[in-house]
Amino acid sequence: MLDLYEAVRRNPSVNKLEIGDFLFAEYTCGIGGEKVGIWAHTDYLVNVAAGKKTWQTSDGVWAAKRGDSLFFKKGAAIVNQHFEVEFCLLTFFIPDHLIRSTVREIAGSLAAVPSNVAPIKSAAWVENDVTLSAFFQSMRTYLSGKEKPSEPLLRLKLKELIVSILTSGKNPALAAYFRTLGDSDAPSVAEIMEQNFRFNLSLEEYAKLCHRSLSSFKRDFQMHFQESPGKWLLQKRLDYSAVLLRGSRMNVTGIAFESGFEDVSHFSRVFKERFDVSPVAYREKTGIAG
Repeated sequence: MLDLYEAVRRNPSVNKLEIGDFLFAEYTCGIGGEKVGIWAHTDYLVNVAAGKKTWQTSDGVWAAKRGDSLFFKKGAAIVNQHFEVEFCLLTFFIPDHLIRSTVREIAGSLAAVPSNVAPIKSAAWVENDVTLSAFFQSMRTYLSGKEKPSEPLLRLKLKELIVSILTSGKNPALAAYFRTLGDSDAPSVAEIMEQNFRFNLSLEEYAKLCHRSLSSFKRDFQMHFQESPGKWLLQKRLDYSAVLLRGSRMNVTGIAFESGFEDVSHFSRVFKERFDVSPVAYREKTGIAG
């Protein structure tokens, strides 16, 4: 899968501002092909300035058009890009440490989180109020200018974005998520793995998603799940594939890829080892035709 942060950072045709781990980008062409798997180790906010784009995450499909904004938690997704229309996307990669420090700085002035706010799983729509619209416009101005803004100014602009979300009341789920980052010092291994197990990432990439070294990731994973990441991933993917075989009309090849397997023959072999029947026989046995 494509590391979105690095793909944007290294692409010379992308108009961007980069200082340290702060990355703001505007691009008018797709990253990759018409359908591409992506992942990012940092949260990011996108604003569609022109055209349309579709993201498929672990808990839904997000089809955005001009004027729409979406927030994505660190993790993986499948992106469908529409090259037949003019396209322009603003992307803001937001480091955890800045969200965390901003939340802690103004914690005393924040109202309590409403009890009826549903937590964000992988992504959320963002309501563009006056402040956010002004922020997007100002960042496009900075990106188009010959002189790039200073690092302190960029930090202030990103803090402006975070404070606006925390205090406006327009995006309560996103504000609540920011508050949880303020209460922790590192991403939850369990949460990230549960949301991203069916995407084909390496253990090194999962460790990066969790903001840990590979050895720390394996240690924390073992402490939480009481088994190794490799064994857990295989069982989760096989269980998910069984659900798809029982409840969908997707063919076996599609189910293998959807469950995180790159090789269909390997999938069929490990599936039979787990369930004592082939995927096709399992589907027939559970009453799902085709």
